[in-house]
Order: sequence, then C-alpha cells, then structure tokens
Amino acid sequence: MGPTTTPQSGPRTRRLTRLVRRHPITSYLIVIFGLVWPGLGIPRLAGYSVAPEHLDLVLSAMAFVVLFGAAVLVTAVVGGRPGIRRLLAGIVHWRIGVGRRLLVAGALPALTLAVAGATGTLHSPPEGWLRMGVTYLVTGLVGGALLTNVWEEAAWAGFVQQRLMNRHGLLVGSLLTAVPFALIHVPGVFQNTPAAVAAFQLAVLAVVTPFLRYLVGAVFIDTGGSILAVAVLHASFNATGTLSAAAGGWQLLPALVLLTLAVGARRRQRAAAGVGR
Repeated sequence: MGPTTTPQSGPRTRRLTRLVRRHPITSYLIVIFGLVWPGLGIPRLAGYSVAPEHLDLVLSAMAFVVLFGAAVLVTAVVGGRPGIRRLLAGIVHWRIGVGRRLLVAGALPALTLAVAGATGTLHSPPEGWLRMGVTYLVTGLVGGALLTNVWEEAAWAGFVQQRLMNRHGLLVGSLLTAVPFALIHVPGVFQNTPAAVAAFQLAVLAVVTPFLRYLVGAVFIDTGGSILAVAVLHASFNATGTLSAAAGGWQLLPALVLLTLAVGARRRQRAAAGVGR
C-alpha cells in the first residue's frame, strides 16, 4: 500500500490551481516576496550584505529566476501555453515606431541634461562626452535592459501591471503596481548602505515610483504591449541617474516628472480628439 498522503495530492493540487487562477497577482506577490525579502533581508539583518561588486549580478539573477520565473509559472497555471506565448511575445516586440523608440531610449537623458543646464549644474563629464554617451548606450541601456530590465518588466508590466490596468485603468492600475514594485526593492536598498541613507533613498523611491509606473504603463499600452520598449525605458531611467555631466544626479527626478506629465497630457489630448494609439 502506498503512502496515505498520496490520494490527497490530486485534490490539493487542484485546490491550489483554482486558488492561483482566482488570485493570480496575489499568488505571484506571495511567491516573489517570500523569496526576495528573506533572501536579501535576513542576511542583512544579521549584518551581512552582498558585496558591492556582486550586487548587480545578484539582482539580475533574482530578476530572471524569481521575478520572471514566477511570472511564467503563474501564467502557465492561469493561461497555459497561449498565455506564456503572449507573455514572451512582448519581449521581442519592437515595432513601435521611430518616435517611441526615441522616447524610451533618449527622452530621460535629454530632459535630465536640460534640467541640469537650466539649474547651472551641467558640466563637462570627466571622461568626456563621447565616452559618457557610449557608456550610457552600451552598459546602461543595452546591458541593463538585456541583463535585468527585460525580465523585471516582463514580470511587472507584462504580468502584474497589465492585469491591474485592464481591471482599473491606466492611472489606478499603475498606482497599484507602484506599491509592491517599491516594496520589493527595500532589501536591495539596504545592501552596503547605512540605515539613514537607505531610509532617504526609500523615501525618494516612494515619490518616484508612481511616476515611473504610470510612464511605463502608458508606453506599454501605446506600443501594443511591448515589454522590450518598457524595459529599455526602465534601463534608461537607471542609466540616466549615473550621467556624470549632471552634478549630483538629482536632475533625473524632475525630468521624470516632466516626461510623465507630458506623456499623460498627450494621451488625454489624443483621447479628447478621438485618436487611437
């Protein structure tokens, strides 16, 4: 006779499957927070941080294995192979038009440098303009998107935010996504960072995240669900904050707000005129 627990495995699996299908976002968040927070948070509480030279690699691995992996797993339960194909299709979708390519790849650095110029904080980068530009494009934009942000946004934009926007609309869906998106970054912020500095960074993150998620949501909708486009936008946001020509890096924040407001106003204008995306 087999183990007494075997007859229960089928019903338990079916109950779990039904639960995931009824609550896909909640199920997904339970998985990723249950892995990311203990994985990074418990060692940090014990006084250990991921070495700075390894932190980006660890975060990239978590984005692929945990965030993206969990999104694929829950999608498989909820939508089967067609759902997975739809999710993966967004990763390679890049037929978004020249204007939107320029928007996602170049609008934030251009506005950031413009803000720096307007506030007297723009200066010649120590490494030179050409090298700064190449570093932004190769390391920040291409490298950041391919190693981390594609997988991160496949999870957040392609899985979570899309469902919330379908249910609640662009604005509310984006704001709802901003909450777990900000919270998942908490353990990473505290790595190799004094508590007071980390707390300030989290306060800035709380202010910035709603604007970033709205901008991502608008681009996602306007590009017909291009995860690649919003991944490049996310990578552009991260890379722009390191531009050495903008002293202090704070100029990115008003630049993000300005770009988000401009995109929102443009969408309202087009909606009022009855123009589709």
